[in-house]
Amino acid sequence: MKYILVFLLLGAGVWCGHAQPRSRPNVIVIFMDDMGYGDTEPYGMTGIPTPNFNRLAKEGTRFTHFNAGQAVCTASRTALLTGCYPNRLGMTGALLPGAKRALNPDEETIASVLKRAGYTTAMLGKWHLGNRPPFFPIHYGFDSFYGIPYSHDIWPMDFTGKRITDMSDWRARWPVLSLYQNDTRVDSITSLNDQAKLTTTLTERAVNFIRTNKKAPFFLYLAHPMPHVPLAASEKFRGKSELGIFGDVIMEIDWSIGEILKTLDKEKLADNTLLIVTSDNGPWLNFGDNAGSAGGFREGKSTSWEGGTRVPLLVRWPGKVEAGGINSQLMTNMDILPTIAAATGATLPQKKIDGMNFLPLWLKQSDKGPREVFYYYFGANNLEGIRYKHWKLVLKHTSGSYAPQHGTGGKGGAIDKVEVPQALYDLSHDPGEAYDVQKVYPDIVTKLLGFAEEARQDLGDDLTNRQGNNIRKPAVVD
Repeated sequence: MKYILVFLLLGAGVWCGHAQPRSRPNVIVIFMDDMGYGDTEPYGMTGIPTPNFNRLAKEGTRFTHFNAGQAVCTASRTALLTGCYPNRLGMTGALLPGAKRALNPDEETIASVLKRAGYTTAMLGKWHLGNRPPFFPIHYGFDSFYGIPYSHDIWPMDFTGKRITDMSDWRARWPVLSLYQNDTRVDSITSLNDQAKLTTTLTERAVNFIRTNKKAPFFLYLAHPMPHVPLAASEKFRGKSELGIFGDVIMEIDWSIGEILKTLDKEKLADNTLLIVTSDNGPWLNFGDNAGSAGGFREGKSTSWEGGTRVPLLVRWPGKVEAGGINSQLMTNMDILPTIAAATGATLPQKKIDGMNFLPLWLKQSDKGPREVFYYYFGANNLEGIRYKHWKLVLKHTSGSYAPQHGTGGKGGAIDKVEVPQALYDLSHDPGEAYDVQKVYPDIVTKLLGFAEEARQDLGDDLTNRQGNNIRKPAVVD
């Protein structure tokens, strides 16, 4: 009788375990600034050991055709957090001090979607969607915020950390870079030594947040300010790499990833945590040895070439996302919000978004992602290219080019302006966008021009003087 009772109890436990819904996963998004496609070992970097990025690639899936919504700070962060083309929301470029616009608080973010679903939410690091309260993260679904309002080069110093005294240089009139806790300024960053503390400080706060909130589902958005210039590494990593200060910074970011992985392991949260690691755009190549690698793609940040928008994406969710996987489906950072919503059971934003749910692909329930088309916008609202599957039609536009000169030692080289003609590239055979094949495939050009017309009707296009039908307004900053 005793053995029968034990059998029945075990059977009941197994049955109940299957009947009860699994707990909702924690979600961590780690977002680097200006980290290029080729800046870590899983994506081809040499000279910089990245054991924790390597671990993510081994324990998760590495995506090879993942694009930022635009190749610049504010726009890319808008795309990530709202699931929308940033120009749909009037959030283009990179906000500078005195900017009269910010993300409209009426827009829903990953944080507000998950907070509504019962998650504790926090942001650490670089915001860049509004320069002052009430346009800081706690007004967009985050329960707490600690970090800087915009890029850490927006201060009255040059890229070597020296005060700019020439008042004809508009940067000399920028305010001192401030650190904020929620809406309150708590400290100032006035030197490269101060900046050298950022990666470690943000990592320590991330670890503390995970430990403090481990008993209920949480969302952590960790937006590292680096490897955007000016570069600064803490003493424990300074001089440790073969590639100078840039390599030291990447090693410290890799350490940060490792600290979070160790914490998830120690707190027994790893199996129930969806961890997403990516970058806002490609490298700022004119900074030469202080910039990263576009991994062989053409050009870099602030261009619509692949080097500007193609960025790394590593996703780990043990037992769910394939370990050691490599995926070449077209995906964008706009797709992160709906995919997280699907993974957590959260409700999507009420207003139209452009992101698509990739969870079936991530969970290997499908071999094909839902996205076939991506619009390359830049500037205020310039449609500069269209991607369809493995085809990319570059439309006529003016672009920056890093070809003339690269700087050294933290000083940037010249950036040319070049006129880009219309061209068609087959990214499956020509990822470097070197060979125009539009004369060979005129039917593909016609098809992609049709997609361009759809984009112009929806979002507009300054290059053809078109007003979009579905544009929403940003907030106005007084």
